Amino acid sequence: MIETLRVVVWNEYRHEREDARFAAVYPKGIHAAIAEGLTGPRDLIIETATLDEPEHGLTAQRLAETDVLIWWGHKAHGEVADEVAARVQQRVLDGMGLIVLHSGHFSKVFKRLMGTSCDLKWRVGHDRERLWVVNPGHPIAAGIGERFALEQEEMYGEHFDIPAPDELVFISWFTGGEVFRSGCCFYRGAGKVFYFRPGHESFPTYYDPTVRRVLVNAVRWAAPSGGPQRTFGNAKPLEAIAP
Repeated sequence: MIETLRVVVWNEYRHEREDARFAAVYPKGIHAAIAEGLTGPRDLIIETATLDEPEHGLTAQRLAETDVLIWWGHKAHGEVADEVAARVQQRVLDGMGLIVLHSGHFSKVFKRLMGTSCDLKWRVGHDRERLWVVNPGHPIAAGIGERFALEQEEMYGEHFDIPAPDELVFISWFTGGEVFRSGCCFYRGAGKVFYFRPGHESFPTYYDPTVRRVLVNAVRWAAPSGGPQRTFGNAKPLEAIAP
């Protein structure tokens, strides 16, 4: 019997509805393209949610039933309710996996979990991005090869104001000469967080077979470990303590 993982792909879904240029690339939304890339494996149950749904599609009950949440945001970070951002943060601390994509580095959720500005250098153009695997034994790099390239992408450059990743899987090089830590793993509470840089709304990044493979690998890596539930507060002794 295959153990299933419940995955929710979250997207603002603003660019694609408001600008024909982006709708031409992602006619059903970025979330739909990401979800499509995850539908092959039989162990993944994929759902989507968007900003303009009630509670942004992330009710307490839905999050409680979610094993891994994938987050794409850009122009409307400020419209995410603080209550919902805190709810997602707590679910990560309790064991839910979180995959943050591209401009989601500025989301309330990611900044809460990192505790830093999460700022960086950027340039919208037609840079070629070459991603190098720097941790070939990591599960997220399974089946990827030592490098892969995206012919058109937005440039992100260092310094990326995040805590030092617990594990670094990819670094990127761009045509303009910049480099960037583009595949970063973090452990927060009982949960795991993976930040993956590619994915500007102008380019068909989420149709790329290698990017899709990375995301499938990342979902499985970020899934709850099944470890013991964390407990806090005053605790009775397990053994008798002599007076």
